[in-house]
Amino acid sequence: MFHKVLIANRGEIALRILRACRDMGIRSVAVHSTADANAMHVRLADESICIGPPPAAESYLNQVAILTAATICNAEAIHPGYGFLSENADFAAMVEDHGITFIGPSPEHIRLMGDKVAAKRACREAGIPVVPGSEGPVENAEQAIPIAETVGYPVLIKAAAGGGGRGMKVAHSPDELGPQMAMARSEATAAFGNGDLYLEKYLARPRHIEVQILADHHGNVVHLGERDCSLQRRHQKVLEEAPSPALDARARARIGRLAAQAAARIGYRSVGTFEVSLRGWPILFHRNEYTPAGRASGDGNGLRP
Repeated sequence: MFHKVLIANRGEIALRILRACRDMGIRSVAVHSTADANAMHVRLADESICIGPPPAAESYLNQVAILTAATICNAEAIHPGYGFLSENADFAAMVEDHGITFIGPSPEHIRLMGDKVAAKRACREAGIPVVPGSEGPVENAEQAIPIAETVGYPVLIKAAAGGGGRGMKVAHSPDELGPQMAMARSEATAAFGNGDLYLEKYLARPRHIEVQILADHHGNVVHLGERDCSLQRRHQKVLEEAPSPALDARARARIGRLAAQAAARIGYRSVGTFEVSLRGWPILFHRNEYTPAGRASGDGNGLRP
């Protein structure tokens, strides 16, 4: 049990983490920019430390400032919440190198799941079924055409990095592959600074089911039920419904069991989510959250970090 946790975030997620700490008898430390000195999470925390000026790059994204604050207040753990540094593998590694617990996935898994191509490869090696597609990045239409013909049109061109529906284009024929890849690469480069692309079978109007899992450091994994995220607009979820009306008790138990077994096989820790298509099979992606009411996000056809 931790005695003191530093919350490296702000707003409602900071308040939820703070509430969980209070319920567990753990002292909380809020970090804040000068603009947030009077914010609610700062006023309610047991301790608070200013880490910089208003721009996030100089405060909530300032890794050195946050680590310094944790050292000054003798925090045993840092909770990054979501956004900001929650999916930054380098920050997670820095935290652990300083003898502080990073409440979230391991740096290795954050780095792995941040690259969709590498994540799918790891899932395949662990025996986890994935949506059919390319084994790695595709550089051009000439390389993509044989893959598309093997999996069958239409195919989905996806950015290897990032998420949120950016860098995703559908090709219905060989003639569309070149132009659609160019647009996807341009969008991915602008949004994520990484233009790598891969291909997978496009699943039209699938049931998008997400299964939440929780794993500890000892290989124990449980699933926390599922939610139906099929109602989407531009690959972004509009509504989540739990439990899913598309599953019966047998399917629910089987999908939950598969998700837990897969997480255990790859040695995952903390909270994560499996995306499941009722026309396909699960694909793992991590989401660094450990909150009383966590959220997750997906693009409706495959994996996103």
